[in-house]
This record gives sequence, structure tokens and C-alpha cells, in this order.
Amino acid sequence: MLRKFVQKLNYNRSNSITKIKFKISPEAKRLAKKLFENKSEKYRQNIGDELLDELADMAKIDIVNLKISDKNQYHKKRNGRVSSKQYGYYKPGSKYIYIHNRTAVRGQILANKTFLDTLLHEWMHHYDFCKLHLNSIHTAGFYARLKDLKTKLGWLEL
Repeated sequence: MLRKFVQKLNYNRSNSITKIKFKISPEAKRLAKKLFENKSEKYRQNIGDELLDELADMAKIDIVNLKISDKNQYHKKRNGRVSSKQYGYYKPGSKYIYIHNRTAVRGQILANKTFLDTLLHEWMHHYDFCKLHLNSIHTAGFYARLKDLKTKLGWLEL
């Protein structure tokens, strides 16, 4: 009973926060745009880590590191078709964001927009955990914060 009550409080609090509470630097905007210039794993690793460091500094939270896997995305199939995919993940309290750099079935390198979207999505889980002290879940508030971050970075304009 207490657990459900705590989960409901977390859910309601997550939904009530729709904006990020820090200013985006010109450097963060520059780094987000740079991720569209190259698809190589090494390039994405370097620029992605720089962007994550910049976001953490602006939000005044612990830095989280990027680990890029060259393996295909984890996926599940139902009736011979892909029913779900995992682009990346962040474990609360860990120091890493993991991103699978290849598509689930064909093993193609992720599109630049997909890579950046995944990076920002997983970083938002880190922000929720470290700054907002939430059990970060996919609520309407989570997606509103993510959209706010993307808008402020100029990502939605690219």
C-alpha cells in the first residue's frame, strides 16, 4: 500500500514538472549541432561526451559518461516482426548512458537525429534522478521536459 502511494506521488510530481530549470549555453547548442556532422563511433563518443558534460555543468549535477555499443539494438519480435527496440539506457545512479549505435535488424549505423534524440532522452533520465530526485519514468511531464530541452538546444529546428 505504501509503495503504491509513493509511486503515485512520483508519477504526479513527474507530470507536474514540464520545463528544465537551467539556461542552455551556446556551447551546448554548438555541440548538439556538431553531432549531425559525422556518424563515426569515435566522433559520436567524443562530441557526445562533451555535450553530456556541458549539460551536467549547466544543470549542476554529476557528470555522466557515454558508452556506445557497436552491437545492434536489443529488440523483441512478435509474429516475425520487431515489436519493440531499446535504443539506449541509463540505470539510475550509474555514471553511464549506453547507446546502441546500430539498428535492430539490419545493423545500420543510427541516423544522426535518432542518435541525438536517444542521447538526450537518456540524459533526461539522469537529470530526473540527480536533480529532481525522481524515479524517472515515461510520464507526460518527462516528455514535456525532454521537448523543452530539445527546443532550447535548437534540436527541433535541425
